[in-house]
Amino acid sequence: MHLAYQSLGVVYGDLGTSPLYVFKSTFANVAVTEKQDIIGALSLIIYTLTIIPLIKYVFIVLRANDNGEGGSFALYSLLCRYCNISLLPNQHPTDVELTTYLVDHANQKTYLQRKLEGSPSLQKVLLLIVLLGTCMVIGDGILTPSISVLSSVVGIRAASSSLDTTLVTVISLVILVILFSLQRYGTATVSVVFAPIFMSWFIVLALLGCYNIIKWDKSVFQAFSPHEIIRFFTRNGSVGWENLGGIVLCMTGTEALFADLGHFSFRSIQMAFTSLVYPCLILTYLGQAAYLVGHTENVNDPFYSSLPPPLYWPIFVLATVSAMIASQAIISATFSIVKQSVALGCFPRVKIVHTSNDIAGRVYIPEINWILMGLCLVITAGFRDTNEIGNAYGIAVVVVMIITTILMTLVMIIVWRKHVLLALLFFTVFMAIEVVYLSAVLFKITQGGWVPLAIAVVFGTIMYTWHYGTLKRYQYEMQHKVSVGWLLGLGPSLGLVRVPGIGLMYTDLAHGVPPLFSHFITNLPAIHSTVVFVCIKYLPVNTVPQEERFLIRRIGTRAHSMYRCAARYGYKDIQKKDDNFEQLLIHYLTKFIEIENFREQCDLQSMAASWTPEEESVRSMPTMNSPNSSRLQRALRSNGITRAENSVGNGHLSQSCTSLAEMPTNQSVDDNSQIQLSISGSNSDIQDEVAFLNSCKEAGVVYILGNNIVKARKDSGLFKKLIVNFIYTFLRRISRDSRVVLNIPHECLLQVGMVYYV
Repeated sequence: MHLAYQSLGVVYGDLGTSPLYVFKSTFANVAVTEKQDIIGALSLIIYTLTIIPLIKYVFIVLRANDNGEGGSFALYSLLCRYCNISLLPNQHPTDVELTTYLVDHANQKTYLQRKLEGSPSLQKVLLLIVLLGTCMVIGDGILTPSISVLSSVVGIRAASSSLDTTLVTVISLVILVILFSLQRYGTATVSVVFAPIFMSWFIVLALLGCYNIIKWDKSVFQAFSPHEIIRFFTRNGSVGWENLGGIVLCMTGTEALFADLGHFSFRSIQMAFTSLVYPCLILTYLGQAAYLVGHTENVNDPFYSSLPPPLYWPIFVLATVSAMIASQAIISATFSIVKQSVALGCFPRVKIVHTSNDIAGRVYIPEINWILMGLCLVITAGFRDTNEIGNAYGIAVVVVMIITTILMTLVMIIVWRKHVLLALLFFTVFMAIEVVYLSAVLFKITQGGWVPLAIAVVFGTIMYTWHYGTLKRYQYEMQHKVSVGWLLGLGPSLGLVRVPGIGLMYTDLAHGVPPLFSHFITNLPAIHSTVVFVCIKYLPVNTVPQEERFLIRRIGTRAHSMYRCAARYGYKDIQKKDDNFEQLLIHYLTKFIEIENFREQCDLQSMAASWTPEEESVRSMPTMNSPNSSRLQRALRSNGITRAENSVGNGHLSQSCTSLAEMPTNQSVDDNSQIQLSISGSNSDIQDEVAFLNSCKEAGVVYILGNNIVKARKDSGLFKKLIVNFIYTFLRRISRDSRVVLNIPHECLLQVGMVYYV
């Protein structure tokens, strides 16, 4: 209930203030003379609100949340978990064992799953669809504040004829600056301030609707008959089809219901919409239509014209304030979806600030906030008219809804395992409605509709270029990674000077040794006593529990003192400065050593317990080719003592178990003495290894980070050179530096320069 109340101030701003301009935009260029035109438009509004926001989003789409996160990228991450369609191949088989992975029917592939997994072209098309949806949400975040603030200030001009267009524009710009300046305080603070305002606003809307229905015309209830829609199009033809471009504005902000899910919860949004928002909106549209039936001349300003004279100024002030803050929903949604894009490698690195200790999805992104503000100011100053901005707004709204319909259809088949016919029914019904609306708003491209398309081209180019460059960089590291066999062949010291301390070498590779390492030791033949290859990777899940974050594996023998660590995050997780990553990593590294030794002792004790005196004369220690040795080797490998990548040939065991495996086959064991000796020696080894790790920690931890330049190969085409050498390079320069994102202390940083020719 508390979250439902808070959501009123954040989620429903666009939907709540749409009654200020829907009828005005619908009949902007049409002279209304007949009552039935008003009734037909009202019927379209009622059924649009019922079918799209209520049925599609509140009852269906919200259920497709990814552990509480919504938006197009949340749907995409669900599909990536159930299908192997992630274009960045940094996954590990153990990732599916995470408690938040939650993949049902993992071994039962549908035809559509197999088709997607086997077609790189379809995977790219799906990614482009998701990126387009993200760009349109960003477009909403730019257009919504402009139209909301202009609508409120135009109301002021209607009350005071002394305000000219220039002054209205200046006031709008000032309000926009104030609105975006408040975002730094976070969703929680903003919702505390805005929630009571919007709760009062929705109650006033309902009361106004009831007042106008009772006073002017009770016959508007016939709009609940779908026959009125048919009569409307029959009577108006192509003009009625053009009117859909204004009616579509009644569902603006619907996508924010889903995208803002991470700020609240599924139940809270459902509760607030069904119990308050939806009935209040229906009542206010009924009331406006009842007034317009007898006052068609006021179709350009039905809301303010229908206010009771004694209540005009109080409601006018409330409406103005509500319209000014209505854009909070889409601004918060933009922050959420950009954060998801960054985590999945589809947006340049930006600063992400957590604004709540209780709800992880509440974030603030300064760079995006100021970019949105700048573009809002440009559009508001450039258009100065709500009709043209409304045309642009309509295109962005409908395109996002169409993309959600496509992704939801895939989720229903692949994730929910619904029957194909049911998924096709969902797709056909909602796609048919949304395509009709899209055709109407595309008709107005020359009247401002080009704006969201231009925004989509710019942001789409940025996002796809960043993803393409990230993928090419990863592929280069995969192709040039160092052979572990060659590395181990150098001996425990690696043929280098091993200086005291721990070296944390960061890489994008989840497997293998990165080319950064060979480049480093080639130019400086020295390395730290303990080396950890750290891979920070984001999985297609919303969060990874702290106790499951680190996946540690040993490289080589204990004498090499080298490890691989994958630090796994979900797209909702943020590396905060106070997380003390270094201490956590060393803590889990120590635990890994202890658990590894404990499992080894259990395996050795199991062997000792299986020995009997009667078998002493004929039994011997297992050789590499014996069944017992095979089982031991598999057990040790499964426990992390020796991995497949550690071997040069066909599975050599590490030094910790060669004392067992290389014993002569005819040597007997007396009273398990050698096994017991091995166990006691192992206890000593673990103490020495932990002490060695602690001494390395005290000597100092150094962060080794690649300072890479990515360039296209000389034989690449002109287009690829343009994308990689100029656009991607420019984006890397202006994006947040890796050391800042990873919270690496400047005094402990060692950067290694390399050039990647991709």
